[in-house]
Amino acid sequence: MFKKARIKLTVVYSGIIVAISIAFSLFIYRMVSVEIQQRLSLIERRLNPPQRIYLPPTTQNMMFIEDLREVEDRVLIILIYTNVVILIFSSLAGYFLAGLTLHPIENAMEEQKRFIADASHELKTPLTALQTSIEVALRDKKIDLKSALFTLKDSLNDVKSMTSLTNDLLSLTRYQQNNLKESFARVNLKDIVETSVNKIRPLGKSKGIQIEFNKDDVFLSGNKESLEKLITILLDNAVKYSQKKKMVNIKYNCKGKYIIIAVSDNGIGIPKEDLPYLFERFYRSDASRSKINTLGFGLGLSIAKSIVNIHNGSIGVESTVGKGSIFTVKLPAE
Repeated sequence: MFKKARIKLTVVYSGIIVAISIAFSLFIYRMVSVEIQQRLSLIERRLNPPQRIYLPPTTQNMMFIEDLREVEDRVLIILIYTNVVILIFSSLAGYFLAGLTLHPIENAMEEQKRFIADASHELKTPLTALQTSIEVALRDKKIDLKSALFTLKDSLNDVKSMTSLTNDLLSLTRYQQNNLKESFARVNLKDIVETSVNKIRPLGKSKGIQIEFNKDDVFLSGNKESLEKLITILLDNAVKYSQKKKMVNIKYNCKGKYIIIAVSDNGIGIPKEDLPYLFERFYRSDASRSKINTLGFGLGLSIAKSIVNIHNGSIGVESTVGKGSIFTVKLPAE
């Protein structure tokens, strides 16, 4: 599809350039032709002044006139060759420019296709499990109340899983649209961190994990809701992938024109080969799945990166397997 569109766009680009070139060439040729004709008339009048007796032009005069007319023909030929060269180069340049024009659109379309395929794949698993458990329960004619309740509970977990996935997909789409800048306001990072810590603290207590953070007043311009989502995602990951009775730290400070936020844990760590793909949608490290059983679809860090991008910042990670990870966010100060 994009190949045909690129060819069509190339034809349009080349057609416009060649049309302008031909129009300009015709104008030049017309101007040169008129000028030569005027000069020829002037030369003929000078070489043959008015006389009562008509004298035929000499051979030298005829050759001179023919040379001028040959110049006119050569100008026409040069203009034709020039337009042919312009056509060739404009076609090549048009093909290149068409590629540059369509490349972002093609990437967006491919991203959309991957998004739909990934979402469909992730939704298929809980849907299949839900369908299977219900069908098995319906076929069992001797099902008792305990088994029915178990099936209902299992089905409810699948529904919650799909709801969580749907909410994450909606959040990711919202943040990737990058339309939150109009709601930017002056916010205190201390309040955002405290709110996020309070959300994650129950999960930390269930694993005996303490969350430590500084309480300095640091102000920046941003969307409060999305920044809370960012910190919550990082803290949630740190707690989930940490061993029991470990420590999670979140530190933030202002360095020059930027605010640095660092979330560190003493968890299982992330293999080096997984780091380049960590912020991709639906990506989860196999090591994290095998060592710690956690629920999730691999959308959290992708959402976090989208939030950071909206705030014109950057996010990175340093990790050592068996020792832990440090996620660092760099945001512009107000």
